Amino acid sequence: MLGSFRNFVIISHVDHGKSTLADRFLELTGTVAGFKMQDQFLDRMNLEKEKGITIKMHPVRMRYQLDGQSWLLNLIDTPGHVDFGYEVSRALAAVEGAILLVDASQGIQAQTLANLRLAQDQGLVIIPAVNKIDLPQAETEATQRELADIVGVDINDVSLISAKKGIGVSDLLARVIREVPAPDKGGSDFCGLIFDSHYDSFQGVVAYLRLFGGSVRAGDQFVLNATGVKGEVKQVGFFRPELEPQSELSSGEIGYLATGLKESDSVRVGDTFMKENCPVTPWPGYREPQPMVFNGFYARNESGFTLLKSSLEKLKLNDPALTFEVEKREGLGKGFRVGFLGLLHAEITARRLEEEFGLDLIITSPMVSYQIKRRGQAKKMVNSAADWPPAEEMEELAEPWVELKIVVPKRWLGQAMDVLSQREGSFQEQQYLQAGRFVLVYQTPLRCIMAGLDDALKGATEGHASASYQLLDYRAADLVKLEILIAGEVKDSLSRIVARSEAYREGRRLVDRLKEVLPAEQFMISLQARVEGRIIARQTIKARRKNVTAPLYGGDWSRKKKLLVKQRQGKKKLAQTGRVNLTAEVFLKMLKS
Repeated sequence: MLGSFRNFVIISHVDHGKSTLADRFLELTGTVAGFKMQDQFLDRMNLEKEKGITIKMHPVRMRYQLDGQSWLLNLIDTPGHVDFGYEVSRALAAVEGAILLVDASQGIQAQTLANLRLAQDQGLVIIPAVNKIDLPQAETEATQRELADIVGVDINDVSLISAKKGIGVSDLLARVIREVPAPDKGGSDFCGLIFDSHYDSFQGVVAYLRLFGGSVRAGDQFVLNATGVKGEVKQVGFFRPELEPQSELSSGEIGYLATGLKESDSVRVGDTFMKENCPVTPWPGYREPQPMVFNGFYARNESGFTLLKSSLEKLKLNDPALTFEVEKREGLGKGFRVGFLGLLHAEITARRLEEEFGLDLIITSPMVSYQIKRRGQAKKMVNSAADWPPAEEMEELAEPWVELKIVVPKRWLGQAMDVLSQREGSFQEQQYLQAGRFVLVYQTPLRCIMAGLDDALKGATEGHASASYQLLDYRAADLVKLEILIAGEVKDSLSRIVARSEAYREGRRLVDRLKEVLPAEQFMISLQARVEGRIIARQTIKARRKNVTAPLYGGDWSRKKKLLVKQRQGKKKLAQTGRVNLTAEVFLKMLKS
């Protein structure tokens, strides 16, 4: 039976045609009826169709006849953006083979190289294919040579296809059947690896499984290895691509298992499902994802905090890279500090919270995580300016560095290097790819990537450069906390961590902007930027004027003078004791700047 199974994924850079190829496979195998078929069929979220990218992995089971034999094919379509590399790594752990797809008009891109490395590390059989060969601007032969070179195969082993027109698709599927090995039989005891999950209000947590041994059916008792949680299987089945109940799942198959568990944190991606009283060696889980960027998420209405909490818990079921903890800020109230793998990951999560759960959110500016050691204390991670210790207490400070790989055509090589030269860091090497393309390898602090690198790179190269990055380590840094004081009071919600060399410029920018957006009060408001106890920039908002002598008419001047002196003394007292409260509107205007 296992000899007729093939488990594989499609991996590529963004917009190289993964979802379109998956559509053709669904049509070719008759998995989806023609009248139901639509573009990006496996991309079920409106957000995926709107942006034209795959955000979540999507498994589907197909049946195909070849050489007089019936084959069962389990396909997982994967995202292509660097921010969703963790999704790709989870899908790769559940299969034996991968189609590596490259657009003939764009050639090898940064994420192509990153995904190839992930698949090779997993020991998968890789089938290289060049897509969009029907386009007038396609450089098919050059891309074919380039792909053969990086995979390490003969040029004739690179398939040429057009997923949109169906050219070469049946031959590619036949290669999957011939070259991808059948799954191992495994042991007799039930053992399944959780590679994804979602929450269902009726069935509880539904786990997506790859079985590596035994079989499981409804009514079986199970235990989760990592958490020790026990339960009874409510339902098992396949993805067709909707959930289709079956009598059982067997070793080598990919399917789902309804747990009936209502606590969303009881099932973890990477954990192992096992039968109770049937001890087996747990399948190695995935590496824990490490958040790279942190944003504050707040509901506009304070009553929305509970809904925000439950919504984040449900999202984490099928996005284990998401981390969050409670925090509180002036002007915003109670919310969460949420960790992401990148800026697009943060944007997609915010959109999902708004569209799927009806939340109206305020989101603070992104910040990376720093490694700090106070005198006499152990090292700890800090990802908020509010938690930053005083300079005199700091013994060690380190920030995350990444290896940045940029793939760029020769024509825009100089422009790409100019963009990199404006960032901190160091140039490592330059690699030549065929067809006049180069890979630039650069090491830089992560905060420099967050500061608009992608937009700057796309603008300088007219969209022809692509980038991917990988966390390297933490290195010593010269960073300071830039404090913002309003009327002499430190506002941690506006404070931020910056390079010492950038502190004056950033401090001046912030107080200038605050002067524009903060409404005047009855007293003078001082706006200051401070670093390590020293004021480096200042602005003043003049007091709102009121003509206290307007009701007077005629008489001696001394009457007016007394009122003016009284007003001046009152304003002076207010300036000393007055307090400025930040509203959500002011905070939002500062974020947009």
